[in-house]
Amino acid sequence: MRLAVLASGFGSNLQAIIDAVEGGKITGRVEVVISDQKDAYALERARRHGIGAVYINPRHFSGREAFDREVLTLLQGKNIDLVVLAGYMRLLSPVLVGGFKGKIMNIHPSLLPSFPGLEGVQQALDYGVKVSGCTVHFVDEGLDTGPVILQEAVPVYGQDTAASLQERIHEVEHRLYPRAIQLFIEGKLEIEGRRCFQNET
Repeated sequence: MRLAVLASGFGSNLQAIIDAVEGGKITGRVEVVISDQKDAYALERARRHGIGAVYINPRHFSGREAFDREVLTLLQGKNIDLVVLAGYMRLLSPVLVGGFKGKIMNIHPSLLPSFPGLEGVQQALDYGVKVSGCTVHFVDEGLDTGPVILQEAVPVYGQDTAASLQERIHEVEHRLYPRAIQLFIEGKLEIEGRRCFQNET
């Protein structure tokens, strides 16, 4: 199965996905990494592993839909089966979501529907929760509102800062995201309305 990763920054989840592919835990391959940031380290990670690395400058397009139409054309040209968002800081338009309906995943550093959007870790700390975590979900046209695939809780300690909690959540993300991708590849994920089920067939 052919995967594409969209990333805007450092790309630690991308690296976890690449490692899982190379270690046989994901039985697909990353065909291309696309970024809206020219200096995103995720692009360098892709190049180091012989993966296509593409920067698309948002300023060259009239708006979000025009940008996403360019991304969609690129993805379709490479016969991509699953689009994976890894620290991608752009909200997808209906153009891209509709073009890959049920075939776009994201990971978010909170137990959705709590603390969606930016700074999910800091939001959790500010609220004073005792448990946070991460969520892998399918992407719809809302902000972190798609059907949940996998979630895992991470305890919040009294001395936690956003950085320390983020680090522990990242450790879980790096394990959970490859697992969700492999479930998709194996055809074990089924969406019914808001809910995502794992079937064993």
